[in-house]
Amino acid sequence: MFDLSFTKLLVLAVLALLIFGPDQLPKVAAQAGRALRDLRRLADMAKADLRDNLGPEFADFDVNDLNPRNFVRKHLLDDLDLDGDEHNFRSPEPAVSRLAPGESPPYDAEAT
Repeated sequence: MFDLSFTKLLVLAVLALLIFGPDQLPKVAAQAGRALRDLRRLADMAKADLRDNLGPEFADFDVNDLNPRNFVRKHLLDDLDLDGDEHNFRSPEPAVSRLAPGESPPYDAEAT
């Protein structure tokens, strides 16, 4: 999600050590962990509350479908053939035929 490499994590750790100091860093890390745990619990409770209040008509409703990326993938890209990787789509074969040498292209008076 954030694409953090080892060097970026190391830089963040050094910055946290410089900002908070070695005596405050464990306390700040514990508070951040508790806050993250509370946020996850709150989000899980909100999801469960949403599912309960929607009723039986939406029993198959998935909250992850509200993510725009998942929504587009589910509703717009399901019909495309995937080539093993979700980001490499095979383009359909063109529905045109090649002209023979010397053959003139078709002419449509209404289209021009």
